[in-house]
Amino acid sequence: MPLEIITSPALSAKHGFFTRKGGVSTGLYAGLNCGLGSGDDPAAVAENRALVAAEMGLAPEALLTLHQVHSAEVLHATGPLTAPIGERPRADALVTATPGLALGVLTADCQPVLFHDPRAGVIGAAHAGWKGALGGVLEATVAAMEGLGAARADIHAVIGPCISQSAYEVGPEFREAFRALAPESGRFFAPGRADRLHFDLPGFSLARLESLGLGGAEWTGHCTYGDAARFYSWRRTVHEGEKDYGRLIACIRL
Repeated sequence: MPLEIITSPALSAKHGFFTRKGGVSTGLYAGLNCGLGSGDDPAAVAENRALVAAEMGLAPEALLTLHQVHSAEVLHATGPLTAPIGERPRADALVTATPGLALGVLTADCQPVLFHDPRAGVIGAAHAGWKGALGGVLEATVAAMEGLGAARADIHAVIGPCISQSAYEVGPEFREAFRALAPESGRFFAPGRADRLHFDLPGFSLARLESLGLGGAEWTGHCTYGDAARFYSWRRTVHEGEKDYGRLIACIRL
């Protein structure tokens, strides 16, 4: 089965939000699992990542991913990252102005966010779950791109497949955590059952991106939770009592 790649006309650099279709993983991970930290066969994950790199027109070692920790840390990439996952930099975003590198992030409900300033020739990729989005990983990525010569008015950002509001049920303590650091965030919570709420993660992040004065920001509109045939989902795995889950990859290159 060929790989399925979601793209956006807002990004002129070569990029892709890859679904789980295609790939060589089996069982719980069936499809294009690119998660080095999953329990999948490492050889299958390596082959899947090589397929993604080939789609990006690069060798496997030029496809860069991090040891993601839900932080606001950003790494300036200038060459391949070849260390095992446990020894890779602990960060959640990458930026570069170096051609021939694909910046990748792994997700399974969190947001993959790709950035491009075509005028300056600078790209970025961020892993933004609720902790990262609230903690400032999007703002930190833009700032790091500016450090490489990008201008906010020229940066375009696209949020890829992630969990949507209708599937993202949270408790009142979750909303309080947001109120403490982002008092304006109340509009991104909708009432659910009893004291449950539904959080609009892409809506919150789009508002944050728009407040930065970027040239444009959008969400592809795909929900990872609701489409098991196309996307891995941590929350769906929990609800279905499965032991592990695959990771989607999104990447961008100059």
